[in-house]
Amino acid sequence: MNLNDVIKGPLITEKLDKAREKFRQYSFIVDRKATKHDVARAVETLFKVTVEGVNTNIVRGKIKRVGRSIGKRPNFKKAVVTLKQGDSIELFEGGAA
Repeated sequence: MNLNDVIKGPLITEKLDKAREKFRQYSFIVDRKATKHDVARAVETLFKVTVEGVNTNIVRGKIKRVGRSIGKRPNFKKAVVTLKQGDSIELFEGGAA
């Protein structure tokens, strides 16, 4: 799998922001077919950091309703990457707007 296709984007929430500050964990939305090794390799090459561990899970899409019509958000795979002490990813370190 191409390393540029593995990571689709960052996943930023308040809960994950606290995990980033306390445990050096960064979260990404990744391709459904990507393995933990693919995610670790992609993060290490794209961001020039050392990965200690990767946890993945598939987040089920929620059912949403607008009036009478019912729809479903798509499922996606989330990867939580733990970095080595002292490493950080500048993408997540931006100040609050």
